[in-house]
Amino acid sequence: MLSLHTPYVLAHNFVNATDASPQAATAVADTHASQPIRFGESADGKDYLLPAEEIVGFNFLLNRFNYHFIDKQVYGTTLQSVRDNLHNKWIVDTDPFAVNQFMHPYQGSVYFGLARSTGLDYWESLGYTFGGSLLWEIAGETGAPSINDLVTTGFGGSFLGEPLFRMASLLLERGGKKPGIWREIGAAAISPSLGFTRLAYGDRFRSVFDSHDPATYTYVRLGWNKVDNLFDAAVSQNVKRNAATMDYHMSYGLPGKDGYTYTRPFDYFDFEFTATTANVFENIMSRGLLVGKDYAAGDNYRGVWGLYGSYDYISPQVFRVSSTAVSLGTTGQWWLSKTVALQGTALVGVGYGAAGTIHGSGERNYHYGATPQALLALRMMFGETANLDLTARSYYVSDVASTENRGTERIFRGDAAFTVRVHGPHAVTLKYNASRRDARYPDLANTHQTVNTLSLLYTYSFGDTRFGAVEWRPADGG
Repeated sequence: MLSLHTPYVLAHNFVNATDASPQAATAVADTHASQPIRFGESADGKDYLLPAEEIVGFNFLLNRFNYHFIDKQVYGTTLQSVRDNLHNKWIVDTDPFAVNQFMHPYQGSVYFGLARSTGLDYWESLGYTFGGSLLWEIAGETGAPSINDLVTTGFGGSFLGEPLFRMASLLLERGGKKPGIWREIGAAAISPSLGFTRLAYGDRFRSVFDSHDPATYTYVRLGWNKVDNLFDAAVSQNVKRNAATMDYHMSYGLPGKDGYTYTRPFDYFDFEFTATTANVFENIMSRGLLVGKDYAAGDNYRGVWGLYGSYDYISPQVFRVSSTAVSLGTTGQWWLSKTVALQGTALVGVGYGAAGTIHGSGERNYHYGATPQALLALRMMFGETANLDLTARSYYVSDVASTENRGTERIFRGDAAFTVRVHGPHAVTLKYNASRRDARYPDLANTHQTVNTLSLLYTYSFGDTRFGAVEWRPADGG
């Protein structure tokens, strides 16, 4: 958006760019030298063969590790087992929930990252992810190939892998032309595929993904939570009612920043991760705009809308749900006053999901099926003082495309968090979470489970004092 002072800014930039004084030349040279080398500026360009070789090598090493340390029968693949799998009917397998719904998507994110880190774009990398998954299903295990693994590894791997790749790349990009050792280590921890490529091939793939400088909001929360209410007599004795907890959250590409565009998949995404001492991974949730467009409504609203991809894994001790989905929806920000803003996302879509109980007596472990789902996430920001987050998620794991044509699961997850800034990036958060499961099967009694938790958390925000509010209004606007 142009304003009255735009001609002055353009003139000022032009004078600086054309200033031939030694001081100006030195400043320009120093600025250029400090900038990272981004994708598209490297002479090496893309490499289509290398990620294929790396994926084959990764699958081989993973198979050998699993054979020696996990299960010789499952991973003792031979030429005969490969030939059998090429002709076997694809099935929906019954591997443990965490293997199918977390390990396979993470394995897919490794395939995806190997392709992305050699310069390939999202869609090209998605093809390599499916190729790696197909190779694993045929030659990585002795059992019949699994269609659910192909979905979670392929689509789930890309929906998880792209945010990991972008977060790691952003950490490197903001470190200048030569990121320090801690940035390199941090990037490798976030995206091991990217870290491996940078370490193994040196300057050949030192170029960093060009983020286009998105508006971001990132925080880490550390603290304690207590199970406030539990309804499930069958598993209550296994529930840890007090636990330490850690949350990480990043919103990337928030709408409203002048000049930022949404031309690539996941130019907007939201990533959330929670770990607790009660059950390690309580949730991993990622959603991003696959194809969409930005829009405006008046002077005080900016947004994006389109097709989103999402991967969710939620496990609040007594039950769990996971889904890989596509949804239609929108994300936007509305300035309600000079200092108060409301951000929000609304999505409705369908995925392939799984849900079930944990430690249940006489009840099935989990159930697969087509999964209609919805999300509403709101964040009210009160200047630099406080913010209120409200999120509701709903999943219906149906009996369509299921492991068996019976039974359904309804899952609801709601969060409310109120954060008050103490000083600078430091804040205190009070959070309440409610999770509910209703399961119906013809040969089992109807099941109702709820678990609610109350958390007191220390919050550290990175690089933002307005809780992610994006400003596009003129300086005297409001």
